Amino acid sequence: MSVRVESAQGPYDVHVARGALEHLPRLVGDASRVAVIYPEPLLSVAAHVVDALDAAITMIPVPDAEAAKTAEVLTRCWDALAAAGFTRSDVVIGVGGGTATDLAGFVAASWLRGVRYISIPTSVLAMVDAAVGGKTGINLAAGKNLVGAFYEPVGVICDLALLDSLPERDVRAGLAEVVKAGFIADTRILELAREDLTDFADRTSDRFREAMTRAIQVKATVVAADFREATSVGSKVGREALNYGHTLGHAIEAHAGYTWRHGDAIAVGMAWCSRVSRHILGLDHESVVVHDDLLGGLGLPLRYEQSAWEELRRIMSLDKKARGSMLRIIGLTEFGKPVVIDDPEEAAMEAAYRELS
Repeated sequence: MSVRVESAQGPYDVHVARGALEHLPRLVGDASRVAVIYPEPLLSVAAHVVDALDAAITMIPVPDAEAAKTAEVLTRCWDALAAAGFTRSDVVIGVGGGTATDLAGFVAASWLRGVRYISIPTSVLAMVDAAVGGKTGINLAAGKNLVGAFYEPVGVICDLALLDSLPERDVRAGLAEVVKAGFIADTRILELAREDLTDFADRTSDRFREAMTRAIQVKATVVAADFREATSVGSKVGREALNYGHTLGHAIEAHAGYTWRHGDAIAVGMAWCSRVSRHILGLDHESVVVHDDLLGGLGLPLRYEQSAWEELRRIMSLDKKARGSMLRIIGLTEFGKPVVIDDPEEAAMEAAYRELS
């Protein structure tokens, strides 16, 4: 199954299936050189990815997780391409989680002002989030993702068989982003989860594959309409809709020193946003209960330290979606209908957080 992404930089397909790696030789085409950027722990996966390719392969290992997204690592990647004689007709492949694909995409965007790039995400989170949307980049000491580019791949391969070795906890954390797509856009995802949550979380099931594909389609549709994150205008919510649960979630990640999984933090953020939406937008109580049932049923947390509210609120003021000192969060009037809440009432936000206890 494939999802078509109608990108401003040109359309491409996201292939979602067990065995989707069969599409790789066609995407590589007649390139004579291929660079594979991958986290060091995924050497065996990266080697498997390029087994079928008839090209000169340059393997470029990088540190795992956020340690890969530095200027020093970026320079090492450029040096490796230079040593291999990479030209504009060659291909960069990113294999791994979101940090690896963010880095690899930026390497491709910046080398010779842009060479072909193929993304092969290996986690649930990377498949439904980082692999689609064209955001690439690295971190600086001053903050995350401050240097980068909007640069789309020529194709994305979400081979679900690559998830077989992923720890169960990481699968379920990644599903937070899948459920989010149901809350903000495709309510069929919520139906799939409510019908059989165990099957929904089974990475080998048809239900899992359908939910993943639908979540990718949600992101593809949103990104196609708002590629460069011009964000929302009036009542029209653009790419900002994807930030449902993320304002508080990102604050929790920062407060916890990035020891929390992204999906775990976003789950708390969505539980909180549902309550803020009830206070401010009139979201019905049943929808709040569905948040708790689905996220909690997946084993995701629904609360964070009760004493941390004031510090979390301070961190939220630094969120990239803020406008000056005015906070902006995404809320729901009902499932599938996100809205921007400008300058939400402080009492409503704090009350919603206290309710999580």
